[in-house]
Amino acid sequence: MAVGTLRELARSYFDLRWHMDPVAATQAGVTSYDDRYGQYTVPALAAHLSALKSLATALEETTSDLVDDEIDRTALLNEIRVTLRVYEVERPQARSPEFWLSHLLGGLHQLLLRADQGGEGAPEARAVALVGRLDQVPQLIEDARATLTEPVRVFAETGLRMAEGGLALIREATAGAGGGGGAHVPALAERLQAAGEAAVAALASFTHDLERWTETGSEHFALGEEGFNFRLHYEHALRDTAPELWRYGHRLKEEVQADLTERARRLDAGTSWPDLVDRLRAEHPAAGELVAAYTAEMRRARDFVAARGLVRVPDAPLEVVPTPAFMRPVIPFAAYDSPGAYSRNRTGWFYVTVPDPALPAVQRERLLRDHCRHELAATALHEGFPGHHLHLVQAQAQASHVRKNLTTPLTIEGWALYCEDMMAEEGFYASEEERFFQRVHLLWRAVRVLLDVGLHTRGMTVEQAVDMMVRELHLERANAQDEVRRYCASPGYQLCYAVGRRELLRLREDFHAARGAAFTLRTFHDAILSYGGLPVTLIRWGLGVGE
Repeated sequence: MAVGTLRELARSYFDLRWHMDPVAATQAGVTSYDDRYGQYTVPALAAHLSALKSLATALEETTSDLVDDEIDRTALLNEIRVTLRVYEVERPQARSPEFWLSHLLGGLHQLLLRADQGGEGAPEARAVALVGRLDQVPQLIEDARATLTEPVRVFAETGLRMAEGGLALIREATAGAGGGGGAHVPALAERLQAAGEAAVAALASFTHDLERWTETGSEHFALGEEGFNFRLHYEHALRDTAPELWRYGHRLKEEVQADLTERARRLDAGTSWPDLVDRLRAEHPAAGELVAAYTAEMRRARDFVAARGLVRVPDAPLEVVPTPAFMRPVIPFAAYDSPGAYSRNRTGWFYVTVPDPALPAVQRERLLRDHCRHELAATALHEGFPGHHLHLVQAQAQASHVRKNLTTPLTIEGWALYCEDMMAEEGFYASEEERFFQRVHLLWRAVRVLLDVGLHTRGMTVEQAVDMMVRELHLERANAQDEVRRYCASPGYQLCYAVGRRELLRLREDFHAARGAAFTLRTFHDAILSYGGLPVTLIRWGLGVGE
């Protein structure tokens, strides 16, 4: 297969993808779709899926002598297979109000975010795009109401919470939040106001449907073992099946719990590890010091990676800033936002939600405990350097459109969690308390394997999953309920942290054995990052390291 042929097919795929999901295009830095939403009604989807099948046939009929071409072709084919399965078999468009609201609110969020960051496009163009999307909200809501023929109760519960925050988001957009609204483009102010009012009315009306579905919705959220294994194989390129990962999750949980018990004994003899976590969480920066504390840790992690030569550090700043008002309903703690694959600005953003000083003191203290001083180091390296920011910026620098855009959380989340271990091996953590909390994070990821597999393949109920999180991780029940709702909607995602870490550690061991004395961490890291976020199995293929 000529390289040009693969590139043409990849270009055709991404053209179709952006047309099908304009919000994803906005996030990627492709601005030509900024004024519209996707269409997910039965007839609209039928046309999109037919085009995807034609593309898959063309890809299957091509071959290449170049391993890199074959890797990209396989990744693209698997992406199409998963997309077809999602819309034809899993059918979130018919079962999940959350699916529709994520698209609706994500479209506004991305435009406001770009404006807040001073991103691509003139203010006038961003305002026109915002008006365009707001104008389409009533029709999008009508399409959702007509297409959601089998709503699932837990997805409706999540949707109701999203709608509450969404109403605030639309009002912020209408008021010109983030520099993207009519306040900065007077000629559009009236249109923006009218579009915002219509969007608010449509979403407010939809909340009545959501409330009804929380009482009448189906209990069938689980994907099922066959569908779960399909995702493992095609989305993550794993050979494991659900029962094998269930056993792995148990082994990892027991291993980490034993390690935490021993570490707690060394830090404070006679104190259980959960009690030690509770005591140490009281040690946190003041609210006014949060952004500076995270900034210092992000800088320390970046400098450590550069000084040790652990991986090539790209010229891509990472800014730590307070969460803007319009994002606070969807970011209660903190979040990383990467630059788009095609954005000229390579800056990443780490948002820290500083507790509102108007809140009662007890509530502010509870929120600050999630920013424990001893957890900042692991969070900083996981989200920044050498974790997500470095990884995604490196991926977006690749010439291949496939590697710029296609990722699996197995590799993205697995890399960030692997980095937490690797940086410990290299001596990054400044105290035993920091190392202790890094292991607490690993326990959380082990339990996520069990919850992911249990909820979707073993008949675990929502309440049983919440009970497990409260029992094993000592979470507050309300927080555990929020987590479990998210796990119900994202089958095969939550296991990716721990399983991806495992796969990368195995690959490192095999790569070391193959390279012998020539092995260095820098060589290994630079080699795997050249594949972006493609599945670890495909990276193995490219590196010539078989299992």
